[in-house]
Amino acid sequence: MVARHYIGLLILLIWQPCLSLRAEENDAPSSPLNLFARDAVPFLRTHCLTCHGEKEPEGGLSFAGYRKSANVQTDYETWEKVLQVLVERKMPPEDEPRPPEPQLQAMVTAIKSELAKFDCGGRQHPGRVTMRRLNRAEYNNTVRDLLGVDFKPADDFPSDDVGNGFDNIGDVLSMPPLLVEKYLTAAEVIVEAALADETDRIRILVHAAGDDMSEREAARKNLVEFATRAFRRPVRDEELGRLFRLIQAVREQGGTNDEAFRAALYAILASPHFLFRVETDAGEEHVDGIRKLNNFELASRLSYFLWSSMPDEELFQLARKKSLQEPDVLRRQVQRMLKDDKSHALTSNFAGQWLQLRSLVDITPDSDSFPMFDEELRTAMRRETEMFFEAIVLENRSILEFLTADFTFVNERLAQHYGMSGIEGAEFQRVKLPSRRRGVLTQASVLLLTSNPTRTSPVKRGKWILDNILGEPPPPPPEGVEELDADAVTLGTLRERMEQHRSNESCAVCHRKMDALGFGLENFDVVGAWRDRDGRFDIDPSGILPGGREFRDASQLMEILAEDKRDDFCRCLVKKMLTYALGRGLQSYDRCAVDVIVKQLAENEYRFSALIIGIVTSAPFTSSEDKIER
Repeated sequence: MVARHYIGLLILLIWQPCLSLRAEENDAPSSPLNLFARDAVPFLRTHCLTCHGEKEPEGGLSFAGYRKSANVQTDYETWEKVLQVLVERKMPPEDEPRPPEPQLQAMVTAIKSELAKFDCGGRQHPGRVTMRRLNRAEYNNTVRDLLGVDFKPADDFPSDDVGNGFDNIGDVLSMPPLLVEKYLTAAEVIVEAALADETDRIRILVHAAGDDMSEREAARKNLVEFATRAFRRPVRDEELGRLFRLIQAVREQGGTNDEAFRAALYAILASPHFLFRVETDAGEEHVDGIRKLNNFELASRLSYFLWSSMPDEELFQLARKKSLQEPDVLRRQVQRMLKDDKSHALTSNFAGQWLQLRSLVDITPDSDSFPMFDEELRTAMRRETEMFFEAIVLENRSILEFLTADFTFVNERLAQHYGMSGIEGAEFQRVKLPSRRRGVLTQASVLLLTSNPTRTSPVKRGKWILDNILGEPPPPPPEGVEELDADAVTLGTLRERMEQHRSNESCAVCHRKMDALGFGLENFDVVGAWRDRDGRFDIDPSGILPGGREFRDASQLMEILAEDKRDDFCRCLVKKMLTYALGRGLQSYDRCAVDVIVKQLAENEYRFSALIIGIVTSAPFTSSEDKIER
């Protein structure tokens, strides 16, 4: 392929002007010594770590990890409680040495200075998104929508790293040398395939030389339009100049006009402005280091959030008209985009990671204990949850139905597994659930993900709910705690055997939460089938949640979660989706935006569209900050 002959020119002319971009992302000044580091850390070391250290901390609260203010801001609620007990002189306890009053007041002031950063009535911090490359799914989808080439070149790329639960987080999307080589090879293959197909060729060669247009003018127009779509913004004069210098250099080395033009196309597809999502426009007005994204940047954020792909022509037109920033326009675009087939990407890439459906391929139950499990059933399990998520999206249902919905989707294979009759064939059908199943937590995909190969795991199921539904991830277990024996069921009920975890007070703090939630799902076996007995013992799915609320079974547990834990679930889902939408982990200053979105959800009957609209109209999504104060 001809591009290899001009690889040096390509890198010199296309990459060199962009090499400083990545460095600028990390060129942040070191933070000055703050009150917390000066006053709070010594106080913790002297008065708190004896009881609240790394090993078996009192009440499950450890201060060992707090060395800087960012940690305090992440655990806002915890530090509110710490502040309260200090002000009320309840801590340190009476049998411990009391700190001098000036030290105590300095500690209180340091905590207040950190918590005050959450003043949502003051200056808002939208944060800054790291310049990040397209992940594999985004690359494939972008190539598809840019050129119409029906193949997935990124499937041959190295796997994307995951951060904050998602594989589109800029801080972890590295650029190893192998990937650079893959990009260059893919660019050649993509261009050759696109130009070989007459339909795809027309998408690139829109303008042809003729009586009213010279060959150079046609080439210029074709390059401008292609580069504009590839870069997802208007191409700049200096960029176009580099492309024409590349064309001229290829010709001077004996290349044909066709080879020269192809080299320019390769260069575009190998450019950082195609491979990365770059937000460096300095043309918008900055106020205190904060600027609104320009319309093209906003179009890209919107399309990669909902479609995992580049903007379509309608988004480009709105960006050119500078009307995309208007809230009403954004709302209409959200409604349009969610109805588009490309919104399936939200299911595969967001739901697939939030609900951990991608991990199903790695889970295989014990074949002796569950001989009925096969690949067909595994596929059906995943598809059920994907179709359920899509129904919530497309029908604009309440997000609370993730917990309480009385419907699902099954084919004959999955219906038999669930004990349902009257369903035939491989096609999935919408069905009403029996009362013992409700929402996503009783679907086989989630139940299999949270089991061990030979037995259920109330701990895994409870932890999964805390992590992904309630947003209260428990800390790692203390060292030296033994795993539950695989044959625990033969030595007594699982509930009885797990009492050993709660006999250790350090374990009990978390297990009281996890175990109650997990035991509520015990009527479902490893592969999500219903059961009334576990070996020789009757199942007891009842429990008492922290706070004293009792439930008798899984369906009542779902009702309680949707009622008593409604705000926790909404906040958890908002945080996870905002993380995915921004491509960065949330920071303390994002708390205010999360509060607003949660409030908007409640005001709009918790409809899914309210979640999306709340995110795309939020300050973190529509703005960017030059420097973040720490």
